[in-house]
Amino acid sequence: MVEAGARIVVAGAGIAGITCARALSEAGHRVVVHDTGRRPGGRLALRRYGEGNAERVVDIGGSYFTTSDPAFAAVAADWEARGLAHPWTDTFTAIGGEKQGARTGPVRWSAPGGLRSLVADHAAGLDVRQSSPVASVRVDDGRPVVDGEVVDAVVLAMPDPQARRLLPEDHWAHAALDDPYLPSLALTAGWAERTWPDEHGWFVNEHPDIDWIADDGSRRGDGAPVLVAHATAERARQHLAEPASAAEAMIAAVRDVLPVPQAEPSLVHVQRWTFARPANTREERHALGDDLVGLCGDSWGPRSSVEQAFLSGRSLAAALLERL
Repeated sequence: MVEAGARIVVAGAGIAGITCARALSEAGHRVVVHDTGRRPGGRLALRRYGEGNAERVVDIGGSYFTTSDPAFAAVAADWEARGLAHPWTDTFTAIGGEKQGARTGPVRWSAPGGLRSLVADHAAGLDVRQSSPVASVRVDDGRPVVDGEVVDAVVLAMPDPQARRLLPEDHWAHAALDDPYLPSLALTAGWAERTWPDEHGWFVNEHPDIDWIADDGSRRGDGAPVLVAHATAERARQHLAEPASAAEAMIAAVRDVLPVPQAEPSLVHVQRWTFARPANTREERHALGDDLVGLCGDSWGPRSSVEQAFLSGRSLAAALLERL
């Protein structure tokens, strides 16, 4: 047992890592979060366009979040009360394949400042070191060693392929980190006017190039003529080395399924996601070894989602608190 004040490193500042770090920090432990990116959020990413009062954000990673667990629902309610998030819609439209038309499901939430702003809010007060990735994790005499420094515990809150790179080949975690991830690309396309139906978002079935389109003007609530289309894994794999090369094919795919303006979009950007989503799901919410190396993230649990990442980080924190 380690008394309160244990030194813990969390690698990854997505929602799972930040949730885990917050719970451990609030319990009195000394937690440092290291992250590759310039800002917290992980795959809940955004881009800013325009200047001054005309500036707006576009979600180019995760499209929305849902709530079902009471703990995460309480966090969402707090975000809503402070104007950081709001319910968006419970209905999207399916295009192509046998099941077409309106599809009703759980309420999807969005954030005026982009989903990344919610992770930043959740990280407030934590010691988060951006552009400061962990390079290696090993175990010496039963204790984790992070980049040559002995700590009491380490959390790897990232996609399985990224976590595997940090660990020695003989580490126990490799057996648990067996989930492949699928790539994707996110195309942002903006026009001078809206010519498509007011339907919030579209599941695109049986198309070789795209599988989901979000109406960012609907999602943001400002009606801006901006769409974000997500590529199929097959299309994404062809362009991972040069994401911008996918723009033409993806714009053509959007034209296949929606009545967008004939003019070329004035705003075009393609974001690469090499590890966009896990290919499989797990029953376990996390993994934790006797060496106090822990694993969490959106692949841990029955369904990949923002909520699942939150619950995974929370679950690993609870397990660590029992052991520390």
